[in-house]
Amino acid sequence: MFPVKWIAGIALAAASVVLVVPVAEAKKRAVAVYATDDDVFVALREAARNGDAARAEELASRLGNYAIPSYVEYFRLRPRINSAPEQEIRGFLSRWEGTAIADRLRNDWLLELGRARNWALFDEQYPQFVLNDDTQVKCYALLSKVEKGQNVADEARALLVAPQNYGEACASLISTLVQNNQFTADDLWAQVRLVAESGFGGTIRRIAPVTEVSEKLLMQALDKPDAVLANGPGNGRPSHEVFLVALGRSAKNNPDHAVKALVAASDRLSERERALGWAQIALPTSFKLAPDAVVYWHRTEGAPLSIDGYQWKARIALRAGEWKLVKSAIESMPASLRKDPAWVYWLGRAQLAEGSKEEAQPLFQSIANQTNFYGQLALEELDQKIAIPPRAQPVTAEEIAPMADNQGFRRALKFFDLNMRFEGYREWNWELRKMNERQHLAAAEFARQKNVLDRMVNTSDRTKTEFDFTQRFPSPFRDVMVAATQKLGLDMAWVYGLIRQESRFIMTARSQVGASGLMQIMPGTARFVARKIGMGDYSHGQVNDINTNITLGTNYLNMVLHDLDDSEALATAAYNAGPSRSRAWRSTLTRAVEGAIFAESIPFNETRDYVKKVLSNATYYAALFESKPQSLKARLGMVAPKGFSASDLP
Repeated sequence: MFPVKWIAGIALAAASVVLVVPVAEAKKRAVAVYATDDDVFVALREAARNGDAARAEELASRLGNYAIPSYVEYFRLRPRINSAPEQEIRGFLSRWEGTAIADRLRNDWLLELGRARNWALFDEQYPQFVLNDDTQVKCYALLSKVEKGQNVADEARALLVAPQNYGEACASLISTLVQNNQFTADDLWAQVRLVAESGFGGTIRRIAPVTEVSEKLLMQALDKPDAVLANGPGNGRPSHEVFLVALGRSAKNNPDHAVKALVAASDRLSERERALGWAQIALPTSFKLAPDAVVYWHRTEGAPLSIDGYQWKARIALRAGEWKLVKSAIESMPASLRKDPAWVYWLGRAQLAEGSKEEAQPLFQSIANQTNFYGQLALEELDQKIAIPPRAQPVTAEEIAPMADNQGFRRALKFFDLNMRFEGYREWNWELRKMNERQHLAAAEFARQKNVLDRMVNTSDRTKTEFDFTQRFPSPFRDVMVAATQKLGLDMAWVYGLIRQESRFIMTARSQVGASGLMQIMPGTARFVARKIGMGDYSHGQVNDINTNITLGTNYLNMVLHDLDDSEALATAAYNAGPSRSRAWRSTLTRAVEGAIFAESIPFNETRDYVKKVLSNATYYAALFESKPQSLKARLGMVAPKGFSASDLP
């Protein structure tokens, strides 16, 4: 077991039940008696999440004078959103117009209106959906346009890149665009490959009717790909495309088998199909960091790739040190992806590797003002170190006062007290939308005063021209941390950088898998470390105690660091994904690489992001603590290959 990044907002608050009294009901269901209205409210939220309309109605009826009436009404209405009278929904939206929860209900209603194909009401409500952050709602909006005879193909291509968000709406959009000849066969099969790559069989079933092949054959390509490969590519494009899908699915488990099948079928495939076939094999072998992956990517020239495909082609080229391939991979990316700071930076590095400093410098300059991992690295390429920007004029009491009166912030604080962080974040962020940078700094300072440090960090992080890095990079419990790190000779800036990413200083943070406290320690890890350091009286109930959590966390981090040759890049990856995984990723290297290349090519999305953010954080913390510029490159160091051996650490 190992610490895993806490996913804010997903942990559910349990109702505080003090007495359960069985009563004679039609369904003979026990009725809980709750100590406070807050307990009833938390139970109401759970009933709404479970779609239990009767239970939600019964609980809501107990909360006639609750402090947050809009949410009582929302949780009462939400389980009935598909059957509630239109006027009831309109009444809610009218009463709470302009609030976060009204926008949330509008989102829910738009999904129902889309499913019902009630385009008249959908079109009336959609322009009022402020956040407009739901992919399915966007797909329904495009479907509505198609119904009116509009061409939406380009909008759809830009939207349809993440199958995990498709649902019924986006699958229907794909099918409709194919039937209306707005999507070509190339568009259709690109979507089939993308969905298959992600493993969403339900979406495959929904779009199967427009593919000219049977649902059974498509599902066989997903679930039993080797059987499809054994039959060869057959005749005609649909059959060839199913063969290509099967190649990708087979390569997940047996890349060598997929390679043999593609080589055997090559004379029956077009040049484009062969390139697509190699792309289907290259991506899953990239996730395994297989040395042959770079060979396969070389054979994909001209093949249209998924977003993952474009990025992994560049990542594998980076690991192999093939800068020409890095450059061509990035230059072939869609324009929106090429703007990502990671690919701006690596394109600049590829230009430097080819001796084109005059082309590289503008790329580095374009992102060097960004306070992120690649902005920091770009700054170093311009021969500058990472320093703390001048602090903005401190906010005044007069600037903070409106934050204390802000009703959205008040609701957020109430939700945080109830450990309903998802709702709290929604309320807090809704209010930030309306604010300028000075107000963001004032809101962050208000969060500091209320000891909601995660909101202080998140809010202050939003500013682009006025900065207060004491808000962005707080160091609470400094005396405890100094004692723990000095005893171990551990870099305190790195530990704070890790905590900032792990728990955002939420002392009661708990992940879905049970990691706890500031340093997000798993129960098994805590027991292991306690034994190793002689903490004989340890019990798991102590894990949220600040001193205990920091003691256990820093000792474990120190063990991991020494287990991985004192590499912060390797140890940070190990803290998130486990020491054995970090060792395995290292063992696949064919040469020593920069720590930044190791980080960029970590195959777990969460861990890749985690390592970058922790080490970026640590660099800023060091600049704050030491009052002098720092080098992220030096902190990342080099990562050299080493034969894999499982770690004894949990």
